[in-house]
Amino acid sequence: MTGAVQVERADVAVVGGGPAGLAAATALRKAGAGKVVVLERESAPGGIPRHARHQGFGLRDLHRSLSGPRYAARWVELAAGAGADLQTETQATGWTDVGELELTSPRGRSLLGARAIVLATGCRERPRAARLVPGARPQGVLTTGALQQLVYLLGESPGRRAVVVGAEHVSFSALLTLGHGGARAVAMVTEHPCHQTFAAFRAGAALRFRTPLLTRTALTAIDGDQRVEEVELTSLDTGRVQRLACDLVIFTADWIPDHELAVLAGAALDPGTRGPAVDSAFHTTRPGLFAAGNVLHGAETADVAALSGRAAAESVSRHLHGDPWPTSRIPIECQAPLHWMTPSAIVAPNAATHPPFRLRAREILGARQVEIGQDGRTLWRGRVKRLLPGRSARLPGGWTGAVDSDGGPIAVHIV
Repeated sequence: MTGAVQVERADVAVVGGGPAGLAAATALRKAGAGKVVVLERESAPGGIPRHARHQGFGLRDLHRSLSGPRYAARWVELAAGAGADLQTETQATGWTDVGELELTSPRGRSLLGARAIVLATGCRERPRAARLVPGARPQGVLTTGALQQLVYLLGESPGRRAVVVGAEHVSFSALLTLGHGGARAVAMVTEHPCHQTFAAFRAGAALRFRTPLLTRTALTAIDGDQRVEEVELTSLDTGRVQRLACDLVIFTADWIPDHELAVLAGAALDPGTRGPAVDSAFHTTRPGLFAAGNVLHGAETADVAALSGRAAAESVSRHLHGDPWPTSRIPIECQAPLHWMTPSAIVAPNAATHPPFRLRAREILGARQVEIGQDGRTLWRGRVKRLLPGRSARLPGGWTGAVDSDGGPIAVHIV
């Protein structure tokens, strides 16, 4: 960035005004932090829940069931009421050589320097191009996020007959959005042998929408001239190909964290989650830079992201009060068929931080015994009800106090 630009100073800059960022800002202000600035690139804060008008938000963090817009508005109220400075239509585009954030907004370019920075930029679904689905390029191919904005923000009808690709939580949210927009899902397809949402969600969707769930099935082509006309579906078990008429294709899940700022900052990425690698106190590998929420991994629910932001705020507050940045960390390594666990390292020798951990598998495993160990010594062992790719299992964090700060990596495996 060249030329004279305005420089703003803050104690904490939070990049991202979704549930994780707003929860972090609220907790920091309540803990006595000075100026806390929340940067949100959209015209209004609140994140993805603003576009999801179904119920079920806020159960874990706010202890009530709210619609998406009401949930987002409540977190905005809490953050603003705590004294956080919410700056909308403001995009963090990079870093200066001295670690200030480069910002762009309708007001022009500016710089923001902060004693601590929290990345809460969330994640996004991979679009069709990133999934390498062949065929024509007609209109009517959307992600869940684009569908929600089309229906809820613009009030438009997206189409009549849709095929939903994916069977995670967000996939069933797409069914609701399609219904609100006057469309009907004629099929939901997943390459896995079953769905990855709660059984109650699947049962409710089956009763309300009667959408067939085609498991072990891949969408292998999209055809149409100006508009989607049909799709090709291929059974992964038999190779049988069928064609299904539709005018909409909704790609759901298959998340990628919005990690661009972390990459530009030189922070290490976790090879499993593809988000910033953080330790048990939410430190990244760049001093002064924390990360929380869905930027750490593929999407969790909004309340889980908010709880992550709240937990990260505790570590940020200690940093503001003089806690040194850790010079070493003990990595956590998952053994196949487990995929990743986050946080993915333990702060050493700080045994005061016991955050919950989230674990995912590469394949659907069902209930299994999981063991966490170090140098042949068991730190924790317990039964996890369900391990699968699109949904995380929550593990307790109390075992971190038994970690040997001079020991080797921590291994997580199926017993």
